[in-house]
Amino acid sequence: MKLQLIILTVSLLIQHSIFSQEEFFTKLSDAAIKLTEQNVVYDPGYYLIPYPGGDIPENRGVCTDLIIRAYRQVGIDLQKEVHEDMKANFTLYPAFWGLTHPDKNIDHRRVPNLMTFFSRFGENKPITNYPEDYLPGDIVCWDLGGNIPHIGLVVNKRSSDGRRFLIVHNIGNGQVLEDCLFNFRITGHYRYEKQ
Repeated sequence: MKLQLIILTVSLLIQHSIFSQEEFFTKLSDAAIKLTEQNVVYDPGYYLIPYPGGDIPENRGVCTDLIIRAYRQVGIDLQKEVHEDMKANFTLYPAFWGLTHPDKNIDHRRVPNLMTFFSRFGENKPITNYPEDYLPGDIVCWDLGGNIPHIGLVVNKRSSDGRRFLIVHNIGNGQVLEDCLFNFRITGHYRYEKQ
């Protein structure tokens, strides 16, 4: 009898955990879709912003700002998370910009830094050519050519042929919903929920 009770309890905990994760990624997907309603001008400029919880003007942004804003809607401040990890582990992050220390104003707005952070704290998912491997709430990174990185979020709306989930991203035309999963070479595929 005790063994059956233990098995039942463990089963219920697992089901609750799976439901909670699905609910989290559904909320993240919905947050990204909602962001497409904002009129945002592509702006990679450097801004001095508050910390934590800082953001550049809401009508400005790049691809990373979309990810940051979607996660903020579900209670995760990537500015703070990335900055704290970079302070503790600066040498693990790319040094493309010649920085010698973390910068809370910009570090979270750089795709390679987000890729490093998601690799360290999220689930590294396989990069495949199979659309069914990319689920709502997944983060996808691409090389646009010439080693130009890009990032977007898979959402729970499907392509017109029903074969792929769509992507919310900002590639220069604001925060948009598009069928672009395989338009560029995928360089990263992650799933992140702060534990």
